[in-house]
Amino acid sequence: MIDDSELIREAATVALGLAGWAVDAQPGGEEGVAAARSAPPDGILLDVMMPGLDGPSTLERLRTGDATRDVPVAFLTARAEEQGERDALLALGASAVIPKPFSLPQLAGQVSEAFGWST
Repeated sequence: MIDDSELIREAATVALGLAGWAVDAQPGGEEGVAAARSAPPDGILLDVMMPGLDGPSTLERLRTGDATRDVPVAFLTARAEEQGERDALLALGASAVIPKPFSLPQLAGQVSEAFGWST
């Protein structure tokens, strides 16, 4: 998970942890790319709007690394309601766009669906 909001990182870590998943939460794009390249995750939740390296730029960097090229990514954004925004993010190669605020009880299901994992 890559998100500049400590609250969002903590909430998602708890929600996904309750589903039995290990979560490595990073506060920004640079840190997230470095962590993912050193230990490729099964999937990445990625905030769209972050200071420094934003979500789309982070995804672009992830796609250029051999270890992270094929890791599924779902964007998290407060602007998911806008169809044009959602379509643009999906066109970048994201598996899904999950709206913020997200429902803690539903997050694991949304992630499973986004990445095509069985629950």
